[in-house]
This record gives sequence, structure tokens and C-alpha cells, in this order.
Amino acid sequence: MHGVEAFPQLRNQAFQHLVEHDGYRSIAIETDCLAALTVDAFVADGKGELGEVVRSGFSHGFEKAEANRELVDWMRRYNASLKASDRLSFYGFDAPMEMTGANSPRPALTALQAYLATNLEPTLLPATAGTIDTLAGADERWSNPAAILDPSESVGASDEANTLRLLADDLAAVLIAESPRLIASTSRNAWWRAYLHARTAAGLLRYHAAMANASDNRVARLLGLRDVMMADNLNAILTREGQRGPTLMFGHNLHLQKGRSKWHLGDLSLEWWSVGSIIGAQLGDQYAVLCSALGAAPHQGLNAPAPDTLEGILSALPESRYLFKSGSLTTALSRMASNLVLRTDAAPNNGYFPLDPHQLNEADGVIFVRDV
Repeated sequence: MHGVEAFPQLRNQAFQHLVEHDGYRSIAIETDCLAALTVDAFVADGKGELGEVVRSGFSHGFEKAEANRELVDWMRRYNASLKASDRLSFYGFDAPMEMTGANSPRPALTALQAYLATNLEPTLLPATAGTIDTLAGADERWSNPAAILDPSESVGASDEANTLRLLADDLAAVLIAESPRLIASTSRNAWWRAYLHARTAAGLLRYHAAMANASDNRVARLLGLRDVMMADNLNAILTREGQRGPTLMFGHNLHLQKGRSKWHLGDLSLEWWSVGSIIGAQLGDQYAVLCSALGAAPHQGLNAPAPDTLEGILSALPESRYLFKSGSLTTALSRMASNLVLRTDAAPNNGYFPLDPHQLNEADGVIFVRDV
């Protein structure tokens, strides 16, 4: 549940333990992948001021979470005495978008083109910065909130957008084809940032094209394409970090669970493959996920759960916080109650998505917090 400090606080405690005892050297959070570069620069080398780094380095309102500020501060202090190869890394794995719209691809494309133009001959590049600016136009026309409801308001199917999709693909191909020379003349880190911009530009253009599509499954496809961008980012992060150690990922259950995600939004019944299901299928037992469940958060309109729900059963236990293995919890629940139902008292505005007691096998473990 977004907006509840208990979960990122638990994340911080878990990450510190994993770093100190289990060799973890990186964390990836459900926040804007490009904005997060600011946070990583701060935790690595102290670039910037903590307050401004948190304000500009987190998206979706997560800059307001005190636990995120505490995480960034701890990572910087931990890194201060370490050599570069041993320092902790911070990543965002979400796309630069909100529920009501997606960002313009121009900043990502411009950054990619600038990196290539600085380090390669002009004849190798399919476009100049001026060409990209002309085709993209004003950033506001891409982030128009009316487009999420009305496909005709989206610029994603315009001739300019289609041309930009081709240019993004061509620029990415140059980046990969020339990677031996580029990495040698700049650095692996500089090339990796350029690759992040390439993935982001391509993903945003793909997303905007889907926004302009009036098909019946349009919203579900948009949700799925966002998770595809997340999966691309996580796979790149894991490839980069794999030799240094495991990565802790932190995000919503609907993104990280191994099964198919479902969301009833008004009259729409939406289903799509989450990032967890995508990379879980690809990585097998190298990917493990702990889903979370919450009993009550009265300050956000979530009251005590009914006794015949998963949250209700767990709320009756003596302690306020638990970590269960999914298999053990499933066995215990089968003995305690055979007719558990999905919780229905979660209002749309409180942000809680109940954990389905019949889908516990889609996680390796369950974190339960009784109340906050």
C-alpha cells in the first residue's frame, strides 16, 4: 500500500541487514528510472544536497516519504569510506510516467543523441538534436492528461511520433554497435546511462502509441507496457549488478508478484503480466518475492478487516508484524479456515489492494502488518 511509512521502514531495515550480512550491493525502487540517477550520484559521491536530491530524485509522490530520505542518507554514509567498486548503488525501475499520463520522449532521446554525438562521427548518427526537438515539439503535448481517457487526444500515432520511434531504434542500434569503442573512450557507467536513456525513449514512444489506440483492451495494454519497461530496467540492473551481489527490489505487490496482475477499475476488469511475472519466468529461482498485506490504516480509510479474510485471520494473531513462508502460511490457513474470501472493504481512494488468499503461491513469502 503506497503512502504507508511502515513498509518502506521495514524495507530500510531489511536492506541494511542484507547489505551487512548477505552481500547485497544495490536496491531498485518503484520510482522514475531517470530521476533516480540523481539519487545514485548522491549516494555514490555525495553530489548535491540531501533534501533537494530526495525532492528531485523520487517520483509519484515518494519524495514525501521520510523513510526514503532516511534510506538515501544511510546509503551515502555507508558509502563514504568505501572504494567505488564496493559502494551501494541506487536505482529506479519505473518508467517516467504517472497514472494520468506519460512524459515526453524528448529528454531521453536528447540525452542519448548528445552522448553519441560527443563521442562518434556525425556520419554515424541518424538524427541531430535539432531534428529531435522539431519532431517532439512541446513536452506538454505528450503529457496531456486528457489522452489517458481519449485516444484521439494522444500524439502517439502522429507522423512525428512514428518518425521518432524509428530514430530511437536507430540511435539505440548505434549505441550497441559502437559499444566497444564508446565504453573504452568514456566508461561503462557513461555507456550504461546512455543505454538507460535509449530504453526509456523507446518504451515511452511505444506507450504513447498504445495510448493512441482505441482498442477495447487499451488500458490493460498500457498497464502491461509499463511493466515491460520495468522488466527491461530490472534486467539491465541485474546484468550490471550480478557480479557484485543480489539486488533488493521494492514496489507494489501488483508489480512484483509472480502471477498475473488483476485490477477492477470502475467498469473495467483489467489483467496483465506484471514485471514480477516477466522476470520471474525468465530468472526462475533467482527471483524471489515477498508480498505484503495490511490489517488496518484508519487514517487512510482502511478499517479493521472482516474475520473471514486473509487480513482478518492474520490480525487475530498475537503479534503486530509477521514474516511467513508462503507454503507454511497456506498450510496453516487450510487448517484454520477453509472459506477465506477476498477482502472487499478497501475503498478505491485508500490505495490498498487486498492480498488474495487463493494466490499465495504467487509469492515466496508474505509480510503482514496488522495496523499503522
